[in-house]
Amino acid sequence: MSAVRSHHYSVPEADLEEFLARRSSLIATIREGHPGLTRTVLVQLEDGAYTDTWHWESGAQMGAALAALPTFPEAPLTMALTKDATALNGRVVDER
Repeated sequence: MSAVRSHHYSVPEADLEEFLARRSSLIATIREGHPGLTRTVLVQLEDGAYTDTWHWESGAQMGAALAALPTFPEAPLTMALTKDATALNGRVVDER
């Protein structure tokens, strides 16, 4: 069963372009070592905050990538542009 990590955060409008570039670099770096990352979806909500959902082939692959997170220098650089960040893990139970 596939797994999902969902993030919720804000990004100041002035930092959005830089955030998107850093996020893209982070995703590429993670995929190099952890090809189980199948897709990412960034959505701007009507209140201006973002939800960022990362889909993984399995919970084990997601767990391995999360354990390796300290080895990705792009991670703290990317998240430094966010505020009020939260994250939740889940598993997909139905997809149509």
